[in-house]
Amino acid sequence: MTAEVAAHRRPRQHPLGGHTARAAAVLALAGAATTTGFDGTGQAAPRQTPAQVKARVDRLYREAETATQKYDGAKDAVDAGERRLDALRDQAARKEQRLNTARDALGSFAAAQYRSGDIAPTWQLALSGDPDRYLDAAALAERAGDRQAATVSQVRQQLDQIERLRGAARVELKSLRSHQAELRRQKKTVTGKLAEARRLLAELTPSERGQVADGTGAPDRASRSADGARQALERAGAVTAPDSRAAAAVAYAFAKLGSPYVWGASGPDAFDCSGLIQAAYRSAGVSLPRTTYAQIGAGRRVSRSELRPGDLVFFYSGVSHVGLYIGDGRMIHAPNPSAPVRVAPIDEMPFAGATRVV
Repeated sequence: MTAEVAAHRRPRQHPLGGHTARAAAVLALAGAATTTGFDGTGQAAPRQTPAQVKARVDRLYREAETATQKYDGAKDAVDAGERRLDALRDQAARKEQRLNTARDALGSFAAAQYRSGDIAPTWQLALSGDPDRYLDAAALAERAGDRQAATVSQVRQQLDQIERLRGAARVELKSLRSHQAELRRQKKTVTGKLAEARRLLAELTPSERGQVADGTGAPDRASRSADGARQALERAGAVTAPDSRAAAAVAYAFAKLGSPYVWGASGPDAFDCSGLIQAAYRSAGVSLPRTTYAQIGAGRRVSRSELRPGDLVFFYSGVSHVGLYIGDGRMIHAPNPSAPVRVAPIDEMPFAGATRVV
């Protein structure tokens, strides 16, 4: 092939011109603007201050806690639904077993009739060599027939009952799947919020992370220990708990100081906020609901001025956080993943109400 032919077959290199050239220039300028400033240097996003990170992380923790309470409620609903479904299935299985027994009895009766030939009673009497014996047998057969009719009726009733149980089980299963879907949604929300908080904290230096977690550069460590908290209450002459159950709940909470916060946990070694409250009163023989939304209605509402040790104190407009009041304006609570179970003033969060367990 000649050089001329080869050159003819090569595509022509068109120079940029007109609209094409202008579009390329605009794109080039736009790309440069996103990577450089007018002075030619890179424009990175400004680094957030520890105060900005703290505000964002605190908001993420509050949102995660709201989702945690919804998760806890959905989990309770799932657990209860599974128990109800198991009970319905067990009840249906027992009725099916009784039904099979009745069916076996019907089968035995039918087989006996077949073997006897099912001869009309009048002819059986006429052909019998012992009429008296026949009459006795006929009376027995009549009673057996009555019993058989009753068995047939029982079978029909059991079939109806089993079908109703199966229908209830189908409804329960549908509800259970709905609660399971809600559980998955809330779990995804919680894990997403917490992952974002971890990412923000990872961008800070260790000392800055300490400031964000503690709220100040010099945390009051004595108030976060069992001994320090008890000493503070004694110095303040704190009032006693209203009853032995409240006292036991407070003692349990003191014993759990330093335990890690784990969302969805209710002890014995880790807790979320409502899980700690539930576990504390469970140790005192009192059963409380799982979520903050239900716990606030689990006793008698009291005002802030009436607070006594053992009362439940709630925070934020959505009642998404709870602590256990211990006197002297303080509570024990499970704050969030950045801090363990600890003592804190009730003024550190927006107060929403209080309940005394009765």
